[in-house]
Amino acid sequence: MKKYNIAIVGATGMVGRKFLQVLEERQLPVDKYYLFASARSAGKVVPFMGKNYTVEELNETCFDGKNIHIALFSAGASVSKKYAPIAAAKGIVVIDNSSAWRMEPDVPLVVPEVNPQDIMKHKGIIANPNCSTIQAVVALKPLYDHYGIKRIVYSTYQAVSGAGLDGYMDLERGIRGENPQKFPYPIFGNVIPHIDVFLENGYTKEEMKMIEETKKILGDSSLKITATTVRVPVFHGHSESINVELKKSFELEELKNVLAKSPGLIVVDDTDNNRYPMAIDAEDKDDVFVGRIRRDESVENGVNLWVVADNIRKGAATNTVQIAEKLISLWEGR
Repeated sequence: MKKYNIAIVGATGMVGRKFLQVLEERQLPVDKYYLFASARSAGKVVPFMGKNYTVEELNETCFDGKNIHIALFSAGASVSKKYAPIAAAKGIVVIDNSSAWRMEPDVPLVVPEVNPQDIMKHKGIIANPNCSTIQAVVALKPLYDHYGIKRIVYSTYQAVSGAGLDGYMDLERGIRGENPQKFPYPIFGNVIPHIDVFLENGYTKEEMKMIEETKKILGDSSLKITATTVRVPVFHGHSESINVELKKSFELEELKNVLAKSPGLIVVDDTDNNRYPMAIDAEDKDDVFVGRIRRDESVENGVNLWVVADNIRKGAATNTVQIAEKLISLWEGR
């Protein structure tokens, strides 16, 4: 197998560091790694793969002469908007973790367990979905395929790490009795029904991301979806209550079996023994966990799901690395 060269852009950030951890665990066929970050972080030495890597400054010429095949970006939307096209113009395939490219019509939005066939439609850039969308569609895809979906109601309970290091530190500050710096209100001992900015329709940008990204990933613009996204005082792991109205009737045990056989999904659903997915159990794991699977008796063909995943791993770093793995396997003709 050919060896590839991979760049990590934003290597010193929360997700960038998780990229390095996941790459070390999964051992892709890589010859050389290159680590890039802002001028502020350039020159830092990062231990990785048994070596010490010096972080290089991200600029217009940093990719030159390195024969980089894939670049994993997690440096924010404005950085991606500027530098992803520069990398793509040099023949590098960018897998971007920001919101910059997700809804661009010619940029694939990919969750490998759900729509791997979209990867090779790229024109140099592949987008990684929003963390809350990724775990949701891993659970919804098997139901969509087997029963069809009419309507989805999302209610999320999202960890502070989803807001980056500043969000994480706001919970730390709150525990110490200090004032918040990232969120508009204290998050410790509180629940904030506000993630990202409010839009004219009364939804937040995060809520509209989930709605529109789900339609794009599943390839179905006719889906009826609504969402309420909420920040909770949890460090790691997003939890979601997902109410689904299916097009076909179902037997509950059969539906559970459909979910249990689906890639990347683990069913934890034993209420007799108080077994159900929790954020604390999903931490630092790559799988999506689903439980509290029960019929919604208020509507025909309705089902309720409780879906949990580590938002920094499956919701960001792992999904990005999985896209790179799949891309390499497609290049290798496997």
